[in-house]
Amino acid sequence: MMVFWQKRLAILAVPKTGTTALEKALGPEADIVFRDPPGLKHMTLFRFNRFVAPLMEKGGCPRPETVAVVREPLDWLGSWWRYRQRPDAWISTAGISFDEFVDAWCRSKRPDFADIGTQSAMLKGEGDKIGVDHIFRYDQLGELHAFLEERLERKIEVPPANVSPQMPLELRPGMVQRLKKKGAEEFALWESLGGTPAI
Repeated sequence: MMVFWQKRLAILAVPKTGTTALEKALGPEADIVFRDPPGLKHMTLFRFNRFVAPLMEKGGCPRPETVAVVREPLDWLGSWWRYRQRPDAWISTAGISFDEFVDAWCRSKRPDFADIGTQSAMLKGEGDKIGVDHIFRYDQLGELHAFLEERLERKIEVPPANVSPQMPLELRPGMVQRLKKKGAEEFALWESLGGTPAI
């Protein structure tokens, strides 16, 4: 997560949405950067509002506007699965098919390899409602970059970083229906941004 104090802007780092590349591009000029541990880097809006925003207000900075990126749900799950296929992955999905990964994510108690939470939970504030001020789609990052260029008053270049290898995302028909039911909130969020689900 990055905070630009004078610009009154906080960029939440939703995992697997290009925030590592964004941090590499903008981190050196951010006033606050949470890089580690993952629980701080990928801080939810609720935690930001509860812990960081009050500290900033005490320092004389009104609550900043928040920014986040959301990815199409199937693509987001696929990125996690592919990322954990890497030989150096701390938590591995080696030997686990994408169908098995989605099945594990759909359980009420997820095994470690599929315990990745949800994008919508990252963006919820008080009252369990989506509360991020500006949400951009991962498949339209140009709009995010244009927004940031205007707010930060400078051109930005964001080279790719932390890119997962390409692999087919295959699901059985029954698993598609299960994912749509379990991930209904994720798909609703995506569609509210004008996105078309991949399934």
